[in-house]
Amino acid sequence: MKSESKKRTFSTWIIFGVTVVVVFLLGLLAASIVDRRAEGEFVYKPKASFEPQETRNQVWGINFPREYQSYMKTADTTFRSKYNGSAMIDMLAVDPRLVVLWAGYGFSKDYNQGRGHAYAIKDVVNSLRTGAPKSAEDGPMPSTCWTCKSPDVVRVMSEKGVREYYTGTWASLGHEIVNPIGCADCHDPQSMNLRITRPTLIEAFQRQGKDITKVSHQEMRSLVCAQCHVEYYFDKSDKKSNYLTLPWDGGMTMEAMEAYYDNLGFSDWTHALSKAPMLKAQHPDYELYTMGVHADRGVSCADCHMPYKSEGGQKFTDHHIQSPLNNVANSCQVCHREETAKLIANVFERQDKIIENRDKLEELLVRAHTEAKLAWDKGATEQMMSGALTDIRHAQWRWDYAAASHGASFHAPLETSRVISKGIEKAQEARLKLTRVLNALGVVDEVPYPDIDTKEKAQAYIGLPAEKLKADKNEFLKTMLPQWVEAAKVRESGWKVTYL
Repeated sequence: MKSESKKRTFSTWIIFGVTVVVVFLLGLLAASIVDRRAEGEFVYKPKASFEPQETRNQVWGINFPREYQSYMKTADTTFRSKYNGSAMIDMLAVDPRLVVLWAGYGFSKDYNQGRGHAYAIKDVVNSLRTGAPKSAEDGPMPSTCWTCKSPDVVRVMSEKGVREYYTGTWASLGHEIVNPIGCADCHDPQSMNLRITRPTLIEAFQRQGKDITKVSHQEMRSLVCAQCHVEYYFDKSDKKSNYLTLPWDGGMTMEAMEAYYDNLGFSDWTHALSKAPMLKAQHPDYELYTMGVHADRGVSCADCHMPYKSEGGQKFTDHHIQSPLNNVANSCQVCHREETAKLIANVFERQDKIIENRDKLEELLVRAHTEAKLAWDKGATEQMMSGALTDIRHAQWRWDYAAASHGASFHAPLETSRVISKGIEKAQEARLKLTRVLNALGVVDEVPYPDIDTKEKAQAYIGLPAEKLKADKNEFLKTMLPQWVEAAKVRESGWKVTYL
């Protein structure tokens, strides 16, 4: 009987202990639910009010700390993929052929792999492409070059007028455009809804008979990116402004935009070696994205580059805008069940195959520009060169359309491969025509490939005074830039932030 009584007592204590543990865990769960509900209820209640023109991201961060803290991670430059990443990479040093392809154009001076949005202002100011202006009236670049770099652009457009904003030099707005890409670029300051702040995108769709102000939220999660990640040119038809314009009137394909430019008789520059009237693709990311399988399935840019995440019971968009390859679990694996290594290997495979053909096209273009230069030197006429120069223009447009688009080999690998293959055809046609011209001028030997295995050699080959450009830029950074910064501080000191 004693033994049986002890067993009952022992069982009672076990049941009691288990009950205590269960009650304790349930209490923790209940407390967690209450806390998370409280966070979810109060997290977006504004802590401060600010003026409608507010462009400082840190001020918006007072009301949206999670989004701001994740945005600040765009300053992280540690991620390095097989191709590019978030670090600054001197692309002319990686691939000196680019110097020859862009001879006579700003990109032959300086072309760095873009870093995160937090560096948008710093990188464009430091770039040799924007020159070393000595005054607000000094060139060489127009004010339009600021357009995708800062929410201050939205404010200046509102204050001055859109066309007036596009009038003037890059230096004339240096003291106005100081805050890097951020909150006010994509969000309405009152409702926080996504919005289009660059009129050029709205205008491009209007010319196609479309009203993008009435699209769905999911579509807006791509269109806010398309404000900047697109092909564009500067329309100078009124001779007063450099009006940012998207060449989409006939469609967004490579051929449609090429036809637009050809019909307009437009060229970005005349090549310094071949004298061909060239087109410089900017970054037709949105255009190529629309031709890929993800867009076809309704996946937005933000789904992969800014996926949702949860903290403290609050779901929000991760504003650490970055390569999905550095965030596979939250981007790719939301839909795909493959392991991380397998998904990354799939991307690299597409990149490898496309870049192999892209490199071949680059080589052919270097040869074509070099052969064209020799033909001019030997006395070729414009009539003799016309057909070859058109082919060079079209071949390099195809190369640049594929090369300048960020993530093209992932967004639309089939279309990107098609474009590059067409570029190879055009480049070969150009070289055949140049061979006939050279033969007619008495040149029968193969034109030697230039010694351009380093950036420095390539820049010397095209006659670029790189060291002088660097010295001039350093002088600008020491003299004029501090004046811009001081003027911006004075202006922003008058903006009120009221804590509620």
